[in-house]
Amino acid sequence: MDANTDFTLSTDPVALFSEWMRAAEASEPNDPNAMCLATVGADGRPSARIVLLKSVDAGGFMFHSHYTGRKGRELDANPCAALCFHWKSLRRQVRVEGRVEHATPAESDAYYASRARISRLGAWASRQSEPLSDRAELEARLREAEQRFPDEEVPRPEHWGGFRLIPDSIEFWQDAPYRLHDRVVFIRDGEGWERQRLYP
Repeated sequence: MDANTDFTLSTDPVALFSEWMRAAEASEPNDPNAMCLATVGADGRPSARIVLLKSVDAGGFMFHSHYTGRKGRELDANPCAALCFHWKSLRRQVRVEGRVEHATPAESDAYYASRARISRLGAWASRQSEPLSDRAELEARLREAEQRFPDEEVPRPEHWGGFRLIPDSIEFWQDAPYRLHDRVVFIRDGEGWERQRLYP
């Protein structure tokens, strides 16, 4: 985004996010698409972890993982979640809240096929979030997967796939001197968005 452009006047939060992501890709040394994903389980306790955003469009924010791991189970129990991006070099933050749904099998297949073969095998080897006795156990399961799928073709396991967070709100935060930051939140309003400035 042009440094002289006032982001608080933007009307399309997805387009604005894409601009900020491009700026982050040009400035952040590692994983500009890293985001904190917060979920809540059936017991009402929150949990958070860093995952990688793989795509974003008008339909939502896409990431991939095991459906049977802790995050997958929590999203099944409560399909509401929050994302937080923090780009320290840009002194910017974006918060996203909404409901989460599974990606279509075709979408999950397409992304899975783009991964390195060892990563595809890892989806078979890992029992995500379950207790692991030691590293050797994981490596043994990886060897089993390699023997099961000796060729380049490694099918996507049913327990692994994409998630799409469909945003209800997207908030943009830009650092300013003396903690007088700029904050703008977009709230979904039917097919459009309502924009509101917030106190820092």
